[in-house]
Amino acid sequence: MTFRAVIDLIRESLLGDEERDYTTVGVKRAIVLLSIPMVVEMGMEAVFALVDIFFVSKLGEHAIATVGLTELLLTLVYSVAWGLGMGITSVVARRTGEKDPAGASRAALQGLFLTVALGVVLAIPGLFFPRELLALMNGEPEVQAIGADYVRIMFGGNVIILLLFAINAIFRGAGDAAMAMRSLMLANGINIILCPIMIHGIGGWEGFGVTGAAVATTIGRGTGVLYQLKHLFAPKGRITVRGVPLVLLPSVMWTIIRVSAGGVVQFVLPSVSWMFLGSIVATFGSVATAGYTVAVRIMIFSLLPSWGMANAASTLVGQNLGAGQPDRAARSAWLCGHYNMIYLVSVSVVFWLFAPQLIGFFNEGEVVGEYGVSALRILCLGYFFYGYGMVFAQAFNGAGDTLTPTWMNAFCFLLLQIPLAWYLSSVVGWGAQGAFAAVPISESLLAVLSAVLFQRGGWRTVKV
Repeated sequence: MTFRAVIDLIRESLLGDEERDYTTVGVKRAIVLLSIPMVVEMGMEAVFALVDIFFVSKLGEHAIATVGLTELLLTLVYSVAWGLGMGITSVVARRTGEKDPAGASRAALQGLFLTVALGVVLAIPGLFFPRELLALMNGEPEVQAIGADYVRIMFGGNVIILLLFAINAIFRGAGDAAMAMRSLMLANGINIILCPIMIHGIGGWEGFGVTGAAVATTIGRGTGVLYQLKHLFAPKGRITVRGVPLVLLPSVMWTIIRVSAGGVVQFVLPSVSWMFLGSIVATFGSVATAGYTVAVRIMIFSLLPSWGMANAASTLVGQNLGAGQPDRAARSAWLCGHYNMIYLVSVSVVFWLFAPQLIGFFNEGEVVGEYGVSALRILCLGYFFYGYGMVFAQAFNGAGDTLTPTWMNAFCFLLLQIPLAWYLSSVVGWGAQGAFAAVPISESLLAVLSAVLFQRGGWRTVKV
């Protein structure tokens, strides 16, 4: 392929204007066309995390700890968002592959109903018990004092988070990855502009401090949701809900719930594990939590683009199964895994060599930096396996087989990662570094199990 052809392919993937059938174009071409905008989309989500922590870090270790502990609490919300999004993507992709646009639109609308209902329920704990939640995570009294309003806003606005994930899942399932990318770019741009203003103020106004980060993020994401809804209800597009009756369809909704349930549990399990890890790290003080938070944010920055590649695998597996092409679905997943592994191994080398500089960019404290450097170097040791593991997990989900990755997560995170983190940090005496080490060990085992079970092929016969 010539250089000009590569540029044209990248341009085509980013614009996403042409409707195409991903079940008929070349597999490698389909991966590129879908994965580039999905990688950019997830990269934009990663920038959200880095922008917030960059400006919040200027407020001190307690402010960083507030953001870190709240983020750990919100992982449950993100788990629901990811799980529901997987179900929506799977059903929409399957209907798209079956050449049933009306069915895809009905599934999209029912997914929106479910999203709003869940968002209202999940907002309640954070709105009414913010201090108690921070205390539950072993947050110090200073963290509880300055973080209550931050928790309230982030949990109160979780409906927006869920909608942003769910509507992008609709677009991805329909193969319109470029639209999902543009909505995150808009939301991120708003957040980048507002974050320093809301946190540190402007002119004679002093800003809201750490609470300002929550305000900026909520406004940015809310703007992205409005942009999504504008296009989702437009008369033309790869998928539209315009004209679809605004009524509950129990059968369609149950299909989404059935597929999503395993996905929600699948993401809740590692989220619970991360919450326990954060709680273990917090026992070593706010400096340990702050260093861990900075390292995890940098790690997320590298992993979220990888989820873009994994999401491409999910869409391709779902659409190809709908078109009756299971072998093509399998080849798509393996190729996505290879590409993802190459990317993450390259990132891990950079992280290992330049960890002090990366951590120092976000925080100048010596003790916080020591924890951050050790966390980043330890966490990236499993990147070779992460590359394959996340792709195969999404491939299972795209096929509608959410049960297999669910039980694997239950074993690797609840039965292995949490006890191992406690044992290495407390019994062996490695301190916070013991909790960090439990992550690559459990994640690597999960990736190996995923590859073995995907190769066996039970996902090929799942009905959605």
